[in-house]
Amino acid sequence: MAKNDLLAAANRHRLAEHAVTAINLMSSPGSGKTTLLERTITDLGDRRETLVIEGDQETWLDAQRIRSTGRKVVQINTGAGCHLDAEMFARGLTELAPPDGSLVFVENVGNLVCPALFDLGESARVVIISVTEGADKPAKYPYMFRTADLVLLNKVDLLPYVDFDVDLCLDLIHRLKPDVEMLPVSATRGDGLDAWHSWLASRSEAAVLR
Repeated sequence: MAKNDLLAAANRHRLAEHAVTAINLMSSPGSGKTTLLERTITDLGDRRETLVIEGDQETWLDAQRIRSTGRKVVQINTGAGCHLDAEMFARGLTELAPPDGSLVFVENVGNLVCPALFDLGESARVVIISVTEGADKPAKYPYMFRTADLVLLNKVDLLPYVDFDVDLCLDLIHRLKPDVEMLPVSATRGDGLDAWHSWLASRSEAAVLR
């Protein structure tokens, strides 16, 4: 872990030098990370150079989906590993070679435990939880939500059809991190995506101003 933290610090310095914003997307499998990422990249269009690092144990399926949007993507397969680490992230950055001022999304391995423990050197951490998972997830996986800079509640278009207590979920998150924001979104219907894009813009502006 000490070695990872040193590499993460080097990655963070590397990003800051080039005003690159790196967003670490973390969630359990099936939360809609890739769909949200596809929609976000499409919505952003040519406003900003956007690149992606895809993390999975096996397959290139998600990378192929991202590549179909026309964006440059690097796939990192971890094999038996359940998370990306700072060394993998550094390798992905080298292959991507993001231009100054660009935006890099890291889609971490689907898992609510291990990815939270490994600092990549990212600019911000976004945790995605979907309404199909259950409102008690923050209580069951506290460290993941405690380290989040933003929580996205995805698939809100399904709220009429599932038993999900939004207020309870938000309360559990704020017990762990009182100041963190939770944005309700639907990657398929488009709910809340303007607020998500505004948040991304604010993080990007902060990186440029450093």
